[in-house]
Amino acid sequence: MDETRWQRYWDRKSANYDAEIGVLDRRVFGDSRQWTCSQATGEVLEVAVGTGLNLPHYPAGVALTGLDLSEQMLDLARSRAAQLGLDAVLRQGTAHALPFGDASFDTVVCTLGLCAIPDHETAVAEMVRVLRPGGRLILLDHVAGSSRLTRGVQWLVERITVPMAGEHFLRRPLHLVEARGLVVEQRQRFKLGVVERLVARKPVSSSGDPATPRDLP
Repeated sequence: MDETRWQRYWDRKSANYDAEIGVLDRRVFGDSRQWTCSQATGEVLEVAVGTGLNLPHYPAGVALTGLDLSEQMLDLARSRAAQLGLDAVLRQGTAHALPFGDASFDTVVCTLGLCAIPDHETAVAEMVRVLRPGGRLILLDHVAGSSRLTRGVQWLVERITVPMAGEHFLRRPLHLVEARGLVVEQRQRFKLGVVERLVARKPVSSSGDPATPRDLP
């Protein structure tokens, strides 16, 4: 896997990223950034923090660390944090090997990142590793749609987006989270099932958390 290639790609993309994703935020993702960040508590790690578009939506009092592969993206995130008066730690690194010890964070957040991280399975495993027992993993992404027709269209789109931009449309982070033993507490899908956002808790013990997963409208 050529991380240097993708680092260069996102460095180049940084100048136009906010404008491009802003259109999708308004038309597709809606209030998902607010929904995701508002549930973060304690010591928070955001993986693939990008240009820091989520920064205005975190509750007061959280201790935020953000990590991204692209230094150009991080420069924009640092400027945004300064404008907001936020004391966030923003550092360069890879989601494939998070530079933090086991059980370091109360909350781990990743929005619209797992679709483009080359090895998303390793990334999820790393997020779970650095999450404290009882902590929450909060994810937002575009995923494989609900219908066969939608997935067929997504498959065709991937013929272009994966080699060109590393952008995947048929992934389902939910399955990776469940396979790692986390308990899904909230899950929402909309826009033909293409958008999924979820909250999952890391069990405190091997017996797991007694919470029951629930589907929300």
